[in-house]
Amino acid sequence: MRICVIGGGLTGLVAAHTLAGEHEVQLVEKMPYLGGCLSSYHVNGYWIERYYHHCFSGDTHLFALLRDLGLIDALEWKTGTTGYYSGGAIYPLNTPLEILRYPELSLIDKAKLAYLTLTAKRADISALDDIPAERYIIDNLGRNIYSSFFEPLLKSKFGDRRQEVSAAWLISRIAIRSDRGVSGEHLGYLNGGFHSIIDALEDAIRKNQGIIQTQCPVSSLSREDGIWRVNGTRFDAVVSTIPPHELQKAGGPVMPPVPYQGAACVTLAMDRDITNGIYWLNMKDSAPYGAVVSHTNFIPVDRYGEHLVYLASYFSGALPAHIDKTLIDDFCIRFSVARNEIRWHRVAVDPWAGPVYTTGYRSLIPAYENQGLFMAGMFSRENYPERSMEGSIRAGIKVAGCIAGRDSCDQT
Repeated sequence: MRICVIGGGLTGLVAAHTLAGEHEVQLVEKMPYLGGCLSSYHVNGYWIERYYHHCFSGDTHLFALLRDLGLIDALEWKTGTTGYYSGGAIYPLNTPLEILRYPELSLIDKAKLAYLTLTAKRADISALDDIPAERYIIDNLGRNIYSSFFEPLLKSKFGDRRQEVSAAWLISRIAIRSDRGVSGEHLGYLNGGFHSIIDALEDAIRKNQGIIQTQCPVSSLSREDGIWRVNGTRFDAVVSTIPPHELQKAGGPVMPPVPYQGAACVTLAMDRDITNGIYWLNMKDSAPYGAVVSHTNFIPVDRYGEHLVYLASYFSGALPAHIDKTLIDDFCIRFSVARNEIRWHRVAVDPWAGPVYTTGYRSLIPAYENQGLFMAGMFSRENYPERSMEGSIRAGIKVAGCIAGRDSCDQT
């Protein structure tokens, strides 16, 4: 079959990689680079992701892909430390003693939080889809635990839409991040950067005679007499990995809207660490970013020769004007950083960075096949109720199996 894959993010690349060789595959990507949210910058002789990334111990499909691509030896495990910025102060929350010292929660609050963490993996996620995360935490753990601990987490991921998010997402998030030691969370990273996966997938697709076109947005999609046309070119089948509402603009099927949000992520380089050794600092105080992610408090700074920091912000609707200036100005004031201490900065913006896992989201997940069109991506079942590299890889494998007749396209 002649197959068009729309979208060169991780799901699209995995689908094309799985199908190439057996089929004639052409992948089209609107950006000048591949990888989507897993793409990277090349700065000062090294690669760094446009958006912060790490993987988890349960990411079995990711590990299988790394073995297939000859990259498994580059996978390394590090400790990801976390903390909260509250009242103008940084509070690490990793060791038992640090947690006991955190002034925003009582001893009873901390005991409740520990119990929730221990039981999250046994929760019935499907039963939580219609329950707002805010209500679930307040009803079961109390308002103070919500405002002092969970609201900053929700804000860092979903911004102004945090009150719409379901308990299914929150509990799943807790469960996936429960691989912890006495000093922090065990997280994986690819030595040299995750761009290696993107490069290896691209090479493998091309070696199997697949065609990859960047800077090639889809402006028209149609089907007549069983034949698809993408930008006027004939195909036997189409796999779309872009947001369903974006595909609809080009002629794709009309479906219930999947809620999405945008992301603006500023990456900057400095000569010093500003988060006291903490990798992931959630902002409890009001700020234009939900988290400060100090990459070089996770991966050794000597690999880059400078400290790398992400300022993470999410938005709905139009991108706020001068977002990079807004984020950097606040960062400099809040953390006493002079502007000339910032060696360089980049800003990455994606208006459709990922779904918002609102209450009732499960019922909005599109089927893998819709009116003869195959669809998979961040919106797929494999990425519910928390998107990840693992989920995107599984979605790409699943949709390729559907189109090749190896797997059922049924969602259940």
